[in-house]
Amino acid sequence: MDIWELSDTAVDDMAALDPVEATYAGIEGHDHRWSDYSPDGIEAGVDYIRDLRRRIEALPDVTDPWEKRATGVARMFTDLEISRATHEDVYREVRTLACPLYEVREVFDVMDTESPDGRAAIIARLNSAGEALAGVRATLEVGMERGLYAARRQVLGAVEQCQTNAGQNSALRALVGTMVENGAGQVEVEAARAAAEAAAAAFGDIGDWLQQSYLPEAPDQDGVGRDRYAAASRYFLGMEVDLEETYEWGWSEIERIRADMRALADEIQPGASRQEVVETLNTDPERRASREDFVRIMQESQDVALDELDGSHFDVPDPVKRVETKLAPPGSFIGAYYISPSEDFTRPGGVWFSVGDNETIPVWDNVSTAYHEGFPGHHLQTGVQMSLAERTSRLQRLWIWYSGSGEGWALYSETLMRELGFFEKPEYVFGMLASEMLRACRVAVDIGMHLGLPIPQGQPFHPGEEWSFDTAVEMLIDYAGQLPDYARSEATRYLGWPGQAPTYKIGERVILDLREGRKQQEGAAFDLKRFHADVLEAGPVGLDLLKEFVRGG
Repeated sequence: MDIWELSDTAVDDMAALDPVEATYAGIEGHDHRWSDYSPDGIEAGVDYIRDLRRRIEALPDVTDPWEKRATGVARMFTDLEISRATHEDVYREVRTLACPLYEVREVFDVMDTESPDGRAAIIARLNSAGEALAGVRATLEVGMERGLYAARRQVLGAVEQCQTNAGQNSALRALVGTMVENGAGQVEVEAARAAAEAAAAAFGDIGDWLQQSYLPEAPDQDGVGRDRYAAASRYFLGMEVDLEETYEWGWSEIERIRADMRALADEIQPGASRQEVVETLNTDPERRASREDFVRIMQESQDVALDELDGSHFDVPDPVKRVETKLAPPGSFIGAYYISPSEDFTRPGGVWFSVGDNETIPVWDNVSTAYHEGFPGHHLQTGVQMSLAERTSRLQRLWIWYSGSGEGWALYSETLMRELGFFEKPEYVFGMLASEMLRACRVAVDIGMHLGLPIPQGQPFHPGEEWSFDTAVEMLIDYAGQLPDYARSEATRYLGWPGQAPTYKIGERVILDLREGRKQQEGAAFDLKRFHADVLEAGPVGLDLLKEFVRGG
């Protein structure tokens, strides 16, 4: 067996062990089943990855550069996953997104409601959602026995989501209406309605349990401390960073971006402050769009970019020349996210905007988000990987994605689109800067709050003070131009998902450093398109490995 065969086998094995992840990856045959979120399921996953690592080491030495690369990627993957899955934090994974409790609702967003088989899988999962949630609870109960609890703020957010999922406006119940729209027969509809009721009731039950049994012991302290933070950061980045230096660098980036925003604010609204411009852009009816128009504008921005950049700055594979824009269902975490295409591309990649109950939506700060989540951000990155069947392993194409290079590329895409002149209105550039400011604020807020670092004395923003939740929200509103609800949602996210939020800016820093290094090395021969191809070909691996691949590209 070689690394290609081993990778193929590993994907099939892990899809069977983790059916929810298989659904996200678009691997067929598992959509009717749930991942095992119980302690036994966690242990089975760890055992498999450890055995996979042993099999990788048993492979014969090779000389082919692509085979060597595939082996290096597999080693990196197993090492990072073992470190994550064996960390005690897996027993207190309760937060407002990116945790098993959240996945049990979110996975339905990417499931097929159009075919009878797809609807049957949805009904099966709805019917057994209680079993999946029972596994979540069993793992949290082990954490309780060990004194491992999520912070109170995260538990309250999770309870609220459970109540939404259990309510009459639940996205679970909305699936029934979607099935009707897509031609489901009466028997299917009745089965789906009963299954949705059962799933909603299961969310109500675990929400009650969290509130009554888990919440009373949950600590008020939001920060996780240096050791837990450093471990999480290494996992998300695939690279170790000097946290104090990165914190200071984050503040220097905040200062740089603030100056850029101040200059642009005067161009948009002469004489107005940066905060006044943000208020105008958020509230001016002419700068807001209806829900339908918002989706159209976001879709068109990506379609135009794809048409104009294909061939000049990127070689876009044919299956990737389709990206869908949608509004996320009720109860979703406020913001935007990307769902990758299925393995065979029958399910296209999609950008989902979660905009709450707003009937009109500001446009100014969402154009850059469309580029980030869609093209040339995550959609191109994921699509290129999935199209490299002859050069990369199936494991890398379908199963490996780390935030440092993954989110780093998406944020780099926003910077690139400004460099290439794709923000046709000054307010869209301002929105891109607000996006960059948000990511810079994340570096300061995330590291500062979790490590208990003070705000630097030389800053105009609360100099020398300790961080608090309210201070973080204030910074996101005043510096990044976020609406209050979004700012509170963002700050809650950082506190519940330590180490992830800074990956965007850190990853972009690495990619920009790599680009500058290539420019200096190659001089007049530097080819930006070739550089992009090398980064995309390397894919969302750990940043240490990305640097190795691109410097050798």
